[in-house]
Amino acid sequence: MALLSSSSSSSSSAKGIVVTVPVLVLLLSASAIFIFFLLSSLSSCSCPSPSAITTMNAAVAGGEGEASGRVEERLSPTIEDVEWVKDQIRINGLHMQDNVLRKGINPRTRAQQLEDLRKVVRNCGINLPGVCGSGLVSFDGYKGISHYEGDEANNHTALPCPGELLVEQHHSNYGEPWAGGRDVFEFLAESTHLTPDARVLEIGCGTLRVGLHFIRYLKPGHFHCLERDELSLMAAFRYELPSQGLLHKRPLIVKGEDMDFSRFGSGVVYDLIYASAVFLHMPDKLVWAGLERLVDKLKPYDGRIFVSHNIKFCSRLGGEECTKRLTSLGLEYIGKHTHDSLLFNHYEIWFEFRRTKA
Repeated sequence: MALLSSSSSSSSSAKGIVVTVPVLVLLLSASAIFIFFLLSSLSSCSCPSPSAITTMNAAVAGGEGEASGRVEERLSPTIEDVEWVKDQIRINGLHMQDNVLRKGINPRTRAQQLEDLRKVVRNCGINLPGVCGSGLVSFDGYKGISHYEGDEANNHTALPCPGELLVEQHHSNYGEPWAGGRDVFEFLAESTHLTPDARVLEIGCGTLRVGLHFIRYLKPGHFHCLERDELSLMAAFRYELPSQGLLHKRPLIVKGEDMDFSRFGSGVVYDLIYASAVFLHMPDKLVWAGLERLVDKLKPYDGRIFVSHNIKFCSRLGGEECTKRLTSLGLEYIGKHTHDSLLFNHYEIWFEFRRTKA
C-alpha cells in the first residue's frame, strides 16, 4: 500500500497545473477589483477609532452604564480609597491638633458667629420675614463680615437664612455625628441595588442628614419625605438644600403627621421606603395604620421597607401573631441587618420587609 501511494503521488506531481495567459490576466483583474471595493468600504466604515475604543474601555472600567450612557456614582468607598486618604495624611506628615481658634481673618466659634449674627440694629431698612420676626434690621453687629448697609442691604441676598441655621446648630440635633447620615445612605442604597431613576420615601427625614445623599443621587423629584417638625423643615429648605446646591433636584418634602401620605399622590410607587429612629417614637396602632397605607405604594417583590433600631410594634404582638398581621397586609419580614460607620465607632440595626402581593 505504501508503494502504491508513493507512485500515485509521483504521477500527480509530474502532471502539474497549466495556467494560460488569458486566465492569469482575468484572475489579476478580479483581485484588483476586490481590493478596490474592500478599501472603499474600510474608508467609509463608521467603526470606532483606536482612541474611541480606548475611551470606551476606560468608561467600562470606570463603571459607565452601557444603557444609561452615564458614569454611575460609586456609593461607598473601597479599601483602596481608605488606604489612599491614609497615605495622603502620612505623606503630608499630618497629626490631629487641638481644635482651638487659629490666627486668621476674624476666627470665631460657632457660638460667637451666632452672637454676631444676632447683633442687629432694628429699623435700618432691611426686611427679613421669618428670620427676625417682622421687624426691620441691619447687619451692623457683624464682626469682620463684609456686608451691605442701608438700602443696599435689601438687594443682595436672595434667600436670607436664620443665624441658627447658618452656624449649623441643627447638626447637633441627633444622637450621633452628622456624618452618620452618609453611612445610612450607603447601606440602604446598596442593600436595595438602588439606581438614580428609583423612587424613595423617607418617613421622618428631619433636617435631611440622610436625605441629602439620596436627593443628590436620585433624579429630580424622586425623593419624597413626610416630616412633622417645623424647625427641621426650615433647616432643610432654608439651609441644607440651598447650601448643598440641591434646589434643582426638587424633592417633595411634606409637613404632616399621623402617617398621612395622601399628598404624595395615588399613583406613585416606591423602590425604597425607610424610617430611621421614627417608629420607636410612635404608638403601635399608628405604625400599623401607616404600613397598611404604604403597602400599595411599595413596588411588589423588589421594593423594600427598612426600619431602624427595633420593631417593637411587631414583636410586642408575638412572633406568630406578627407574621399573621404582616401577611394580611401583603408584607413579609426578610431579616435583620447591621452596618458600620466609616468615620466613628458605631453600628446601626435595620429590619427589612418586602411586599409579597402584586
